Amino acid sequence: MLEVKGLYFRHNHTESDVLKGIEFKVKSGRMTVILGPNGSGKTTLFKCMAGLWRPRQGAILFEGADMTGLSFEQKAKIVAVVPQEHEPPFPYSVMDAVLMGRVSHVSMFSSPSRHDYLKAGEAIETVGITHLKERPYTKISGGERQLVLIARALAQETPILMLDEPTSHLDFRNQVLVLTKVRDIVRQKGLTVLMTLHDPNRAMQFSDDVVAINCGHIVAEGAPYEVISEENLRQIYGIEVSVASVNGTRVVMPKVKG
Repeated sequence: MLEVKGLYFRHNHTESDVLKGIEFKVKSGRMTVILGPNGSGKTTLFKCMAGLWRPRQGAILFEGADMTGLSFEQKAKIVAVVPQEHEPPFPYSVMDAVLMGRVSHVSMFSSPSRHDYLKAGEAIETVGITHLKERPYTKISGGERQLVLIARALAQETPILMLDEPTSHLDFRNQVLVLTKVRDIVRQKGLTVLMTLHDPNRAMQFSDDVVAINCGHIVAEGAPYEVISEENLRQIYGIEVSVASVNGTRVVMPKVKG
């Protein structure tokens, strides 16, 4: 289990906290979404949990042990991070890009072993892009690139995957494709996934649990149908919405006057 306890964060040379006492638990084997608008603090929270930024106060615990003081190598055995986007400086092949996920398993000055190539190949197959493994990473679509980054994280063989707005630059089809694939992987492999999103409809469709934040505070947490309510969304986004059932699926729609 991953747990956040009393987390405070502020940027250097500022006097106000971006995160203000954040506390919640991420249940093992489930997909938890951090939901909030731009500027709500969700990306700051994500970077603190991923070990990219150090909080001013509080702790991030994995199975009861504080991760804050762990080395990069130690954290890389626990958490694999999928960024919003990635533009490599060289046209690596898809296979080479996924192999980078094996860095924490390869000693310094060593080359990837046959086992590393095997694990990278398994990760590529899991996300369904075997046909792309020899293609340059820079010459594939945005949705395919996101699947490569997920495969790279899988090749890292960690119990936790963290994804920062994985669909923010994708069209509707690729949003559904990527999130469906992530959900399927969680079910198949029993991984724990923490993901930031700003779209309540995607959170409703694809999450097991939701932590809604705004202005550095948690507004609500729990099951999607409990957290994604008209009242909570009004508080988070500052607009009037309706939450309705369409063909058995709950959807969020803005209230349009006139």
